[in-house]
Amino acid sequence: MATITVQRWTGREIRALREAKRMSIREFAGHLGVSERMISKWEAGGEAIIPRPVNQSALDTSLAASSMDVQARFADTVGPAPTPQAQETTMSHPANGQPHDDDIPVGDEHHIRHPVDGKLMTLVDAGIYFAGPNNEPVYLPAFYIDVYPTTNADYARYIAATGATPPQHWEDGQPPADQLDHPIVFVTWHDANAYAQWAGKSLPTSQQWEKAARGTRGDIYPWGSQRTPAKCNCRENGIRSTTPVDRYASGVSPYGVYDMCGNTWEWCATESQAGRFELKGSAFTSPFLRCTPSLFNDASSDMNDDDTSFRCVAPSGSARVELLS
Repeated sequence: MATITVQRWTGREIRALREAKRMSIREFAGHLGVSERMISKWEAGGEAIIPRPVNQSALDTSLAASSMDVQARFADTVGPAPTPQAQETTMSHPANGQPHDDDIPVGDEHHIRHPVDGKLMTLVDAGIYFAGPNNEPVYLPAFYIDVYPTTNADYARYIAATGATPPQHWEDGQPPADQLDHPIVFVTWHDANAYAQWAGKSLPTSQQWEKAARGTRGDIYPWGSQRTPAKCNCRENGIRSTTPVDRYASGVSPYGVYDMCGNTWEWCATESQAGRFELKGSAFTSPFLRCTPSLFNDASSDMNDDDTSFRCVAPSGSARVELLS
């Protein structure tokens, strides 16, 4: 069976793909990196809805990364496509007479949806924060950081777009179907950096990461200074594996960033010595005493483990201009 492609996605094809993947609206929204409300709006609008190019691209990569069974179910559901003339008419004359731009605002000026990998990012304002175990004042310019670590679904879109090598634990080059919303693991620093470059972003410096985790008041943990292991996926909780990146809502940082303690260590851009880079955040394998964002850890850039992942950052000016222009 030849790989199926879609010339222009509408709500009709989007619903067909979600059903072919046998995902709920919530699961599919997380898979694409958009809101549940957006998926519902697309599907309700049917052929009158034409998502913007960044979402067209995400849908293309999702379909390309799907198994042959999923592609077959998708083809059976979609059936004959509308004629090119009908497609052009739908595009030029939507129901309300206005061109469609179906990105739903995230909520305020401090949040963006990145135009390349589609991930939700939050603004960390310029200013001083208290860094390290001794709470030394450090000034940082403003930047955006991914609200969630890079997931298996995110990484699958990257692989589909670039032909990069899948992680060693994926079977037949496909991410675990029940872990699409878990952080990607078994990635070296080089793998993480390659993803960041593809997305037009970068790995955070250790100071950027720490500020996004602790805020500006010098709190020990993202949620404050209380010792609360239940707010993160650490060794004491006995889970012994990664968890969905949005699971620990009570443990978010002052900027609303998830998983800054526990779940997985995260690669940073800061080189500690030749060939070694800092890691932040601790993991499901870590005791709670290692879950303080100010602590130092590093590893060889070739280290490849089941408890190490990453997230990205972007400059505050360029990311916003590119997204909203």
